[in-house]
Amino acid sequence: MKHVSILIPQGHTSLVNIEGTHQILSEVNILRTGMGKAPLFDIQLVGLSKHTTQRNGLFTIQPDCLITDVTKTDLIIIPAIHGQFPKAAIDNKEFIPWIVKQFNNGAEVASLCIGSFFLAATGLLKGKQCATHWRFANEFRALYPDVNLMDDKIITDDNGIYTSGGAYSYLNLLVYMIEKYAGRDVAILISKAFGIDFDRTVQSPFIIFQGQKTHEDDTVKQAQEYIEKNFEEKITVDQLADTFAVGRRSLERRFKKATCNTVTEYIQRVKIEAAKKDLETGRKNVLEVMYDVGYSDVKAFRSIFRKITGLSPIEYRNKYNKELVVID
Repeated sequence: MKHVSILIPQGHTSLVNIEGTHQILSEVNILRTGMGKAPLFDIQLVGLSKHTTQRNGLFTIQPDCLITDVTKTDLIIIPAIHGQFPKAAIDNKEFIPWIVKQFNNGAEVASLCIGSFFLAATGLLKGKQCATHWRFANEFRALYPDVNLMDDKIITDDNGIYTSGGAYSYLNLLVYMIEKYAGRDVAILISKAFGIDFDRTVQSPFIIFQGQKTHEDDTVKQAQEYIEKNFEEKITVDQLADTFAVGRRSLERRFKKATCNTVTEYIQRVKIEAAKKDLETGRKNVLEVMYDVGYSDVKAFRSIFRKITGLSPIEYRNKYNKELVVID
């Protein structure tokens, strides 16, 4: 059997991640028993103390055991830990050497949603791919620049380290891992039993682009605000450089450093975000929306829209605007 350690961190933790993981992996055992096979997972809740309160005392979790009781495990699940980092990491620092030791002894490690922040604090994500909730991508990059954050992905799998994207996309990671451990037939049964989309790999359609404004470069902030106020127009890098009296190469370098986007990427994302809002709630057709956000080339607009959202403009509107569903 594969020993699974679902961590019970101190502080505000996702009860959904903990209970959902426990329930779904337990269901795998039930399904396998019904097939005449041995259970696959030995699942334990592993904590730092015998009682862990949650939600200001509304809930109390009693782990099955403490980390000092687990000398060898095969899979460690890190649920989302809410609150300010690095404080959450400090509050749970006793887990870190234990996780590293278990990984070095052959265990795999999976973080769910913003549990990636804590996983990154162990150092095991350095140089590896990682997903997290798209809302916290900027904060993650600022704290852990040596991690290859894939903010459009729901699932990453990099040499024994697994991560999931935002919130309930942890369910997609569980199905992915069940397929790996128990086979596709069991993964499909779990997908159907719990109503989980199968083979979903991106969170691009859910991302709301809000810009990156936590940096200290005032010139770049002014350029961002200019783009956001004038996105309907054709904006060039040279134009921005002239407007803010800075060299083009300097602006591009500073903009990328401050926002993690090139100037061109930022312009595109602002335009596409405006287009998304129109497609979600408006009654304009795709061509009207395209012109309104400053594009005149249909092919280019569709290509950039799909690159950013993972969907075509028609697919996106059909997904979010039921009043105007059409067949592409």
